[in-house]
Amino acid sequence: MTTFDDILEEAGKFGRCQKRIFILLCMVSMPWAGVYVGIVFQGFTPDHWCRDPAVVERREACGWNLAESRRLTVPLDNSSGQQSSCEQYKVDWNATELTCDKQELEDLSRTPTISCKHGWEYDYEGRRSFVTEFDLVCSNAWLVDMFQATLNVGFLVGSIAIGYLADRFGRKMSFLISNLLNGVSGILVAVAPNYISLLVFRTLYGFGVKGGWVAGYVLITEIVGVEFRRTVGVIYQMFFSIGILILPLLAYYITDWRWLQVVITIPYILFLSYYWFIPESPRWLLSQNQNSKAVKITEDIAKENKMTLSKNIETLKDDNADSTTASFMDLIRTPNMRKHTFILSYNWFTSAVVYQGLIMRLGILGGNVYIDFLISGLVEFPAAFLILFTIERIGRRLPFATANFVAGVSCFITAFIPDSMFWFKTAVACIGRLGITMTFEMVVFVNTELYPTFVRNLGVSVCSTLCDVGGIVAPFLLYRLAVIWLELPLIIFGFLAFLAGGLVLLLPETRGVPLPDTIDDIEFPEKAKEKIGLKNQQMVNLLPNYQNTASNKDRATV
Repeated sequence: MTTFDDILEEAGKFGRCQKRIFILLCMVSMPWAGVYVGIVFQGFTPDHWCRDPAVVERREACGWNLAESRRLTVPLDNSSGQQSSCEQYKVDWNATELTCDKQELEDLSRTPTISCKHGWEYDYEGRRSFVTEFDLVCSNAWLVDMFQATLNVGFLVGSIAIGYLADRFGRKMSFLISNLLNGVSGILVAVAPNYISLLVFRTLYGFGVKGGWVAGYVLITEIVGVEFRRTVGVIYQMFFSIGILILPLLAYYITDWRWLQVVITIPYILFLSYYWFIPESPRWLLSQNQNSKAVKITEDIAKENKMTLSKNIETLKDDNADSTTASFMDLIRTPNMRKHTFILSYNWFTSAVVYQGLIMRLGILGGNVYIDFLISGLVEFPAAFLILFTIERIGRRLPFATANFVAGVSCFITAFIPDSMFWFKTAVACIGRLGITMTFEMVVFVNTELYPTFVRNLGVSVCSTLCDVGGIVAPFLLYRLAVIWLELPLIIFGFLAFLAGGLVLLLPETRGVPLPDTIDDIEFPEKAKEKIGLKNQQMVNLLPNYQNTASNKDRATV
């Protein structure tokens, strides 16, 4: 019996065909950055104060500029000493006894105040976020949290649903369906007439975006050789970091949040053309007993790679071909599968809370949000290179745990550095961002390496639902706790990251281990190694070039 991993030795483990598919699928990660953290710009809350039509008239009549008008007509907030954002003087500005005398107006400090009655003015000239359009400030500020929370609700439901479809009907089909949904729902978000409809469309948007991204990730890892899995996995996610760098540039030049939404959505419509450019996963086809289709696609891969297959291609079979369906119970029925599911789920949760929290925190710190976002995005690139440098030399487990510990320590230290040490505080926070980025990138491919083929996509999707739960929690955790103390969320982030690092140390090492085919490979790893050794001995006789390629396996590089 010949397996797909065996045939890849002849067809090419990372040849021209896989590289072409890989480049195409990497493009999917870039717009996802705009979807995932676009709230920093689309939902930016600028300085604001109560709007009073009579004050606007008086400002024009007296020739005051905006800063003078705000200083003279907006009361001070007793807690912060700054002009209030949510209260105004209880004054009739049309009264004839009031003049343009600034000294007279400064005596209004003892005048009673009331909540804003006529909306707000914003220090956001020439720009528009959905916060300024729908007046989501003061008592309505919590509704901004819902913009990110509903997206993650969509992630949660969609990743399970599309993950199931990917294991039942194929990686390619679920990928295309999700992008069709992304294109339609993304445009609906851009034209939403009110905030309620915006949240509904945003939920639909999230339903397709993450599931399609995961399906693309699983597809590319299933058609390359074992020694290339980690590289394609890390680079696939590194394109998300490229999207992070592009986003502030787009947001700077596109001043309306609706048009920014359109630009983020257009790539998903273009991805529908992938129907003609990417194949179905042969590994998945084998798990569904569709051997003839798997053989045809494998032959096409070999042809594009300019490689020749032996006649043993006709015996191509999957070790798990009898298990054609996957269920949630497969993830928790046996001890090791249950342990993997718990630890990986918690790490998905922590990665989402800390990663989203640190990024959204940029929007409430003041300063130039575009430059701050760009600098923090640059920090993500060393994360990818550190992963590529360490995981084949040291392994997966130790770098994974260390990245969590580094993120946790950095969050704790940043919380207690005074604001006067701005650059030092920024540097330490960037180290935390580096650590959690490494964690986020590693949890994805470690997740795929710890589940067998027939349940792999479902396993990644189910575990990553905790990422979506973390995404739902993150905005409330950040924005509401920051009202109590700006650094309090960092303390919570640090604790979560430390615990995640400790749990990672309980996982098995997967460096150099072929993707598992059955649950028995997970539960009885020693037997799996014996099976691989026996298979290698058999393949020396079956495939002419197998011995040479196998001997070079550990030395292969991208």
